[in-house]
Amino acid sequence: MRVNTLKRVAVAFALALPGAAIAMVVAAPAAHADGCYTWNRNLYQGRSGDDVRQLQIRIAGWAGYRDIVENDGRYGPKTAAAVKRFQQAYGLRADGVAGPQTYTKLYQLQDNDCTPAHFSFTELDNGCGGSGYGGGPLSAAQTRQNALRTMWKLEALRKSLGDKPLGVSSGFRSRACNNQVGGASDSQHLYGNAADVTPRSSSLCQAARSARDHGFSGIYGPGYPDHDDHVHVDSRRENNSDGSSNTTSWSAPDCGVGN
Repeated sequence: MRVNTLKRVAVAFALALPGAAIAMVVAAPAAHADGCYTWNRNLYQGRSGDDVRQLQIRIAGWAGYRDIVENDGRYGPKTAAAVKRFQQAYGLRADGVAGPQTYTKLYQLQDNDCTPAHFSFTELDNGCGGSGYGGGPLSAAQTRQNALRTMWKLEALRKSLGDKPLGVSSGFRSRACNNQVGGASDSQHLYGNAADVTPRSSSLCQAARSARDHGFSGIYGPGYPDHDDHVHVDSRRENNSDGSSNTTSWSAPDCGVGN
């Protein structure tokens, strides 16, 4: 752990140096933060690569009202705007450039397996008690990756609700589990793209309204049939593997949330 910490300090120092020094350090072997991921260059509009994609996973929940951040590895205006919102939320200099301060905050938020601090793979795999991420329409690896992105969106939603606990009653469901609970035949839960949540210190309506700003294209809550005791959030607009069109669908009539 100490070695990883020293590597991160060295990388952060390098990012603050003028161009020649940056080039020298960036050429060095990549370091890894706590078994997960370490960025070794500043990112801003026009840059691309896997490091941008890794960043997009973690700031997906800061997309802004009715929008999403595509996980395409290209640092465009949407990614820059999401980074800026992330920076504002955590009291950082909000310039839309991902550099040492932004990375330090992300390292503080992520666990060794890349999940955000307040959510886990076990928690998102509990539709029928938890059985791993197999049994759905996608490979277990892809479903697990979708669940990771869902968790980072939930982390942003949790932050917006005062950084108070946000319970997950259902995350990924296998086909068998989805049939058991009577879920829709092409439910977003099957893909790892959805979660049913209950805030502990906020109202369901506060959660439903706030979810509109955090990258969720599917929101169902109070006033929608069978959703008066939780809020369903999902990323259907980003799902190219289901049988539905990539659209936004919101319905929580009691909360004033609709399309």
